[in-house]
Amino acid sequence: ASAFNCPILSADSRQFFLEMNIGTAKPTEDELRAAEHHFVNFLSIHDEYSAGHFERDVMSKLKAVFGSHDVAILVGGSGLYVNAILYGFDELPADSTIRNELVQRAKNEGVAALFKELSKLDPTTGEQIDSKNTQRVIRALEVCLVSGKPYSSFRTNTIKPRPFNTEIIGLSADREVIYKRINQRVDKMFEEGLEDEARQLLPFRNLNALKTVGYRELFQYFDGEISRDEAIEQIKKNTRNFAKRQLTWFKREPSTKWFDISENHLIHPYLRNKVQSE
Repeated sequence: ASAFNCPILSADSRQFFLEMNIGTAKPTEDELRAAEHHFVNFLSIHDEYSAGHFERDVMSKLKAVFGSHDVAILVGGSGLYVNAILYGFDELPADSTIRNELVQRAKNEGVAALFKELSKLDPTTGEQIDSKNTQRVIRALEVCLVSGKPYSSFRTNTIKPRPFNTEIIGLSADREVIYKRINQRVDKMFEEGLEDEARQLLPFRNLNALKTVGYRELFQYFDGEISRDEAIEQIKKNTRNFAKRQLTWFKREPSTKWFDISENHLIHPYLRNKVQSE
């Protein structure tokens, strides 16, 4: 961002929320000051926010950004939110009656039963979403049941024209390297106070924003369901699984230019050449 003197727009949906800091690995205060950032710390965990809202807000922000900049950088994160900006987000069907029934089923049968049903109806989504994220499983299954079509089909039906060109950059590394970094990052989160942060958020555990890796495992520990060591290991395991799903998502994008993490020095000249040629 400093090389192009341009703003950064975050597509990491967990970093949207003011109250969630350590567990979402947000940029540090120094990093936030080093470049203009948008869509970090702009919501409360009590706010309802969707990929459709994100598309609307980012497109509005980009209109202003491109009035004074030639380049903006979208980083992240959440594949659904990235695709909402690249290609648009289809309006999804909804039915409050079916949703309420699914919420009750999740309480009675557990989210695993709903995820199993979703995976049968839509294997693609089953591969990509967090099987323990109750909100997302319920929403995807609701769309399947209401429409009679896979949830994933609504992400590919219509590509909205965009008034800008995009260049997609992906960073890759050996699995062992990724897993080692994840384990080290989780250990660092605990050193920085993740346990205390989660304890402060415990009264709000039923909010959708907090049904995410790093918090739900600690809530189980606070309830006495698992030990502290088990919570740490589950956070590491669930984060590794999340990383695998992220890679699967982004590798489906054929236009991505991949760089190994050891090739960071090649990214700037590559992008500079792309910008100058357009």
